[in-house]
Amino acid sequence: MSALGSVEPLSSGVAPGRESAATEYLQSAGRPLTRQQLHDIVLHTQSLHAEFAEIPMNFVDPKELDIPTHGTKNRYRSILPNPHSRVILKTKNTYDPLSSYINANYVRGYLGDEKTYIATQGPMINTVNDFWQMAWQEDCPVIVMITKLKEKNEKCVLYWPEKRGIYGKVEVLVDSVRECDHYTVRHLMLQQGGQSRSVKHYWYTSWPDHKTPDSAQPLLQLMAEVEQDRQSPGGRGPIIVHCSAGIGRTGCFIATTIGCRQLQEEGVVDVLAIVCQLRADRGGMIQTGEQYEFVHHALRLFESRLSEERD
Repeated sequence: MSALGSVEPLSSGVAPGRESAATEYLQSAGRPLTRQQLHDIVLHTQSLHAEFAEIPMNFVDPKELDIPTHGTKNRYRSILPNPHSRVILKTKNTYDPLSSYINANYVRGYLGDEKTYIATQGPMINTVNDFWQMAWQEDCPVIVMITKLKEKNEKCVLYWPEKRGIYGKVEVLVDSVRECDHYTVRHLMLQQGGQSRSVKHYWYTSWPDHKTPDSAQPLLQLMAEVEQDRQSPGGRGPIIVHCSAGIGRTGCFIATTIGCRQLQEEGVVDVLAIVCQLRADRGGMIQTGEQYEFVHHALRLFESRLSEERD
C-alpha cells in the first residue's frame, strides 16, 4: 500500500453554497456492494480513489466553535470536533467553557445507532485528565488506541499508569496486562467517588507510520475482540477510539467494524455510505485514498472468511 499524506489538512474552509451540497452528499451518497462486487472492486484501485476523492471532508471552520482558546487543547490546529456531535464534559464552572471542551465526537454505528463510538485525538499532556473524565462520564467499557506514542513526532502522550495513577478526579488502576502479537490489552479499574468500573484498553501498535498495514488480519482480530466486549450484557456507553488526530486510523477501525457487521447482517456492504456517515459526525474520518482502499481489503478478507464458514 502506498504512503499516506501528512496528518494535517491544508485547508478546512468550505466555500459558501458548497456547504449544503456537501451535507446533502453525506446524507444521501451510497454504493452497496454485493460480495462479488466487493471482491472485484479491490482490483480497481483507481475507481476507489476517484470515489474517495468525491466525499466531502466536512472539516470544521474554527469560527463555528465559540470557545475561547480551545486551540490549547487541540493536537492539530485544523482538526476540530464538529459542533453538533462533540462530547461536552460536565463541569461545575459554567463561566469557563474551555473546561467542558475536549476534541472528541460521538460517532454513530451500524444502522445509525447513536453514540456507539467516541472518536477523539490522542491525549496531550494538558488533556489527559479530560480524557479520563470523558471515559468515566460516558461509562466507556473499552478504549482502542491505534498509534504509537511517537512516530517521528509525538503522536500521543502516555496517559495510563504502570500500576496506579490519579488523573483529576479519576483514579486508574492496572489490574492485568496481556500481550498479543499486534496489540496489548490492559484491564483497568476506574474509581471515582466510591464507585468503580472496569475498562479494557487495547493498544494496537503494528500500524506502520505513514502507511497502511500490509495485512488486514491483525486489525480484524482486534475488531472481533472489541466487538465481543461491546456486545457483552450490561448496556454501557460508547467505545472510545483514538489515533493521533482521531480521524485517519480511527476512521478505518470504525468503518471496518460497521462494514463487517453489515456484511454479516445483510450480505452486502456500502463503504461509501459508511464513510459519509462517519464524516457527518466527525470531519475527515478516513483521511486518504489508501486508507479507503485498505478498508475495502479488510472487508474482502472478512467476507472470504464468512463465505468459508457458510460453505
